[in-house]
Amino acid sequence: MLLFIGKAVLLYILTIIAIRLMGKSAFAQLTAHDLTGVFFVVSLAAGPLFTKNLTYAITGLIVIGVIHITFSKLTLVNRLNKLFIGEPTIVIRHGKLIKANLKRSHFTLSGLFSSIREKGYPDITFIDYAIIEPSGEISVLPKQEDAPVTPKQLKIEVAYQGLPIAVIIEGEIQHQNLKLTNKNEQWLKSELASAGYPNPNAIFYAAVHEKDDLLTIDTGKGDLQEY
Repeated sequence: MLLFIGKAVLLYILTIIAIRLMGKSAFAQLTAHDLTGVFFVVSLAAGPLFTKNLTYAITGLIVIGVIHITFSKLTLVNRLNKLFIGEPTIVIRHGKLIKANLKRSHFTLSGLFSSIREKGYPDITFIDYAIIEPSGEISVLPKQEDAPVTPKQLKIEVAYQGLPIAVIIEGEIQHQNLKLTNKNEQWLKSELASAGYPNPNAIFYAAVHEKDDLLTIDTGKGDLQEY
């Protein structure tokens, strides 16, 4: 039993390392070689838990990892990128379906309609272009007259809000994030105490706004407040 647990822990750690080396694209895009790499890594890692081929599994994880990284490097070459990754396919142009491209992409009409509805476009006549990306995701570009109006188009000046940076998550002070705000732990505790929260461990979530150092505090009891 101890040997089995040891093998499981070792393979678990090696699998995480192998998938991490594949890069974020292995999850964000899941292109053909990404999906294949993840499938092989998981299969090789799980196999030895039911057999005794631990050495083969570790060797396989290393080989698959190297192959995946090699493929990823090759996709940086323009000529090979289309071969390994593919290229975008336009399926709606100026509000009209391009049936041939849809068929070539092996995408069903109902699947296309479902995807564009999820993006907030129930009527294809509002769409200027719909493009199936190499990852399988669908990008939708609305017609200019149907696109959301921005403050810039209305010539309205909008004050910069900045990014709220989490400095406490579930009672734990995020020291790295706190450094990004050019603040320290002493400042944070002082601000919390002034707001009536002397114990940071009682805070579920707290964030500092990049622009004005405004502190948002949530104790997890539905009492989100700004100070």
